[in-house]
Amino acid sequence: MAHRTSARDVVSAIKDVDFPAGKDDLVQAASRSGAAPDVVKALRGIPAEQYANREEVARSVRVDPDSDLGLSPAQQAEQARAGGRQGQSQHLRDVPKPPVEDELDR
Repeated sequence: MAHRTSARDVVSAIKDVDFPAGKDDLVQAASRSGAAPDVVKALRGIPAEQYANREEVARSVRVDPDSDLGLSPAQQAEQARAGGRQGQSQHLRDVPKPPVEDELDR
């Protein structure tokens, strides 16, 4: 899967956002600013959370591995594979429970 969006494009598209901001606020701001469709699509793919600043958003969005985030090559590869906020534990992510866990909780 090729990511044509760079971190710089994402940050530029949300330059007028007041933080903290949620995912919907970020997507709307990017759309209003006339951001490229790839940037808006990338923002739609981030977790529905509150973001404290532009850096958190840039780290959460899946971007071109050559994008300038100051990440090591290993960190860039991991982000390209998995996306998501760097350093966030798997158990803190909002994901639906598998049906088996749902049945066990009853």
